Amino acid sequence: MINLNQLEAFLILADCLNLTETAHRMHCSQPAMSQKIRTLEQCMGVILFDRIGKRMYLTHQGKAFRPYAAQAVNTIKTAREHLQSMSNPTKGTISFGASNYVGVYLIPSLLSSYKQRAPELSFSINISNSHQLLNLLESNEVEFLLLSDHIKLDSERYIYADFYCDQMVLVVYPDHRFSLSGYCQLGDLLDETFLTKPEGSATRTFIFEKLHSVGQKLNKLMSISSLEGIKQGVIHKLGISIISRLAVIQEIERGTLVEIEITDMKFERKIRIVRHFDKQQSPAALSFIAALQDVK
Repeated sequence: MINLNQLEAFLILADCLNLTETAHRMHCSQPAMSQKIRTLEQCMGVILFDRIGKRMYLTHQGKAFRPYAAQAVNTIKTAREHLQSMSNPTKGTISFGASNYVGVYLIPSLLSSYKQRAPELSFSINISNSHQLLNLLESNEVEFLLLSDHIKLDSERYIYADFYCDQMVLVVYPDHRFSLSGYCQLGDLLDETFLTKPEGSATRTFIFEKLHSVGQKLNKLMSISSLEGIKQGVIHKLGISIISRLAVIQEIERGTLVEIEITDMKFERKIRIVRHFDKQQSPAALSFIAALQDVK
């Protein structure tokens, strides 16, 4: 019979591929650790690790088993957290995922405020792109996600609700020609060098689809994979960009970037709370989600 301790041992060993270190982290002897892995392999009916000389390697079966083991361990841990926190939603750990700009620029202030209400509550936050985050939600490694409403979701698999309106703004360097008036029209952007995320970025897709909807297209693009890189590129006069106001508010206040009004188009998107339809939320997570929905 497979038990949680064996699965945890497998996951640690799959990560470090060292029996001695795994035994140390699991607080048991190396022979006992070896026996746990052998018993697990016997239960599964496959070899999970190759032992070549003094080194260990995951077999193909071990690699295939790894996400299942992680999902099982996380499900049991969630159940434990759920049961332990049923009487007090201000304790336990909330694990969630957020897209890059949401996780970096919006969430810290919200968590700071919420922690004042629930100081014993812990958070585990995974900041990544939408594709990776949805995989984490599918494998039950996070309880919910915070994503742009521009991400297409299957309404039969996910429950989602908007909680925040993200304003995206045009920013230029201080002596750019737009900064003299403080405004421009959409057509004025077309021949400017525009700094943007690479193809596949949800933000890039959102901006380009908005432009396409009115028959406009940017002619000069510079692709930069990092949002901070794009900001620095604008500051150093490589071009202009449309960025979440959350991400540039400090630079605007310091005067290193200038916000320009686009008079004939607004770039706004909603931030969503996304949950898996089959996921049982812990009381702590439900309480935090309710607080997020009160954000203005």
